[in-house]
Amino acid sequence: MMTRSVRGKISVVTPVLNEEGNVEVLYNEVKKSCGSAGVDLEMIFVDDGSTDRSLEIIKRLRSDDPGVQFISLSRNFGHQNAFFAGLTRATGDAVITMDADLQHPPYLIPKMVDMWRSGAEVVYTTKSDANIDQVKSVIVRFAYWFISRVSGLKLGFGQSDYRLIDRKVLKVILDMPEYHKFLRGQISWIGFRQEGVSYNVEKRHSGVPKYSYKSLYSLALDGIFSFGRYPLHLVMVFSVIVLGFSSLYIFAILSIWLLKISGIVHIPMPPGWTTLSMGMFFLGSIQLIAIGILSEYVGRVFDQAKGRPVFIVRESSEE
Repeated sequence: MMTRSVRGKISVVTPVLNEEGNVEVLYNEVKKSCGSAGVDLEMIFVDDGSTDRSLEIIKRLRSDDPGVQFISLSRNFGHQNAFFAGLTRATGDAVITMDADLQHPPYLIPKMVDMWRSGAEVVYTTKSDANIDQVKSVIVRFAYWFISRVSGLKLGFGQSDYRLIDRKVLKVILDMPEYHKFLRGQISWIGFRQEGVSYNVEKRHSGVPKYSYKSLYSLALDGIFSFGRYPLHLVMVFSVIVLGFSSLYIFAILSIWLLKISGIVHIPMPPGWTTLSMGMFFLGSIQLIAIGILSEYVGRVFDQAKGRPVFIVRESSEE
């Protein structure tokens, strides 16, 4: 088993969106935890279009500690793209990604570093207690189950973007050209030696949650459509089933009609309008669903083909 005994440097990448009440507290907690873990710290804040004093506070931290780096994006590019922007600037032997609201507990860092030193190339985290309401918990559990089923990925409830990845893993992630980023899926897909650790989600230190049901929906779409063609296969299978039942129905109607004109039976033919209407609406719905799924794939191919950057830097600590 490979072990890493060197002190090493850890890059901590944190997206920030209006987190002025959390940035400094997070920095102090992460610095303390990295000191306990015996590693040097490079902390990279990614300002993802904040409109409060977050960037001002980050710049002040930077003036006091050259180990603090920052990237300020030209607008809000989204949680996953903000993480990716930070990953492109990381220089550490390993990288930890975490949110800025302190719900990802910094005290877990020494344990993650120990697992990395013991040979783990990815240390992912799962939530023992997600600290969310029951309705959202059910939705999130179903989303993880469904994404895992249709994508073939092994994603369990409570997996988050709080993780440690080795430098070699980072290089692979940066070389993957996906426009729609789904880092949980990408890191799960690439393999390497992956080990997990669980934690209880802390209460948000300050501010309001930024991750809405709309964000969860977008993340679920990225997971479903970025890692498999299962939805296309599902439409094809369902279409074959509908074709089978439709064929049986047509055969039954033709049989009744032939028997009736032959004088063998005197079964009145159904009026037809209700049956015809139901059949048209049902088959029309299947067609619309199929078109919607195909459109999602085509739209993603279109986004990829345009080749636009997934983030744009307005200013950074390197300038």
